[in-house]
Amino acid sequence: MVFDYKKEYKNLYISKNVPEIIEIPEITYLAVRGNGDPNTQDGEYKKAIELLYTVMYTIKMSKKTDKRINNYFDFVVPPLEGFWWQDGIKGIDYSHKEKFSWISLIRLPEFVQEEDIKWAVSEASKKKKLDYSKIEILHYKEGLSVQCMHIGPYNNEFETVEKMDKYIEEKGYRLDINDYRYHHEIYLSDVRKVASDKLKTVIRHPIKKI
Repeated sequence: MVFDYKKEYKNLYISKNVPEIIEIPEITYLAVRGNGDPNTQDGEYKKAIELLYTVMYTIKMSKKTDKRINNYFDFVVPPLEGFWWQDGIKGIDYSHKEKFSWISLIRLPEFVQEEDIKWAVSEASKKKKLDYSKIEILHYKEGLSVQCMHIGPYNNEFETVEKMDKYIEEKGYRLDINDYRYHHEIYLSDVRKVASDKLKTVIRHPIKKI
């Protein structure tokens, strides 16, 4: 059976459309860092996504090559995620997307080791002729967080964020976004195939007790 992280860890990926408080354990990601407007055609963000998916699918399809990865199990590639921030701005200013800094992420299966990433990058480089030097492994413990499913365009996320802010205030918590803890989005819909008003995105924010 193919392992699907969305089904096995529903509390992390299939969030409710009402805010909830959750403790997130340490997760290991394949990651690429960058800056700028994610909507720019052939921009840095879109290139980062291509790098991530190429390496992830190379690992997944290693089963059809001579490469034998220790403890390999077949898996559904987990959803794309992103940490987002804008220096000097509290929250998110959607009118100045060019000021975004971001880390694009895809969760790595537990069996993947650094040498497996190096192999996958080498294989992908041969096929795609791209520069994979920005690929990194990121171990990240998000900790205490509030999350909520947002349905609709990304530009309307502020509506869900306001609902989350109100919820944590009522529960005795406050937002704890800083240089290490970020605005976090998990993309459950393919933006190329789903209408903008039906896009499903888990929004997650770090919090702390007041």
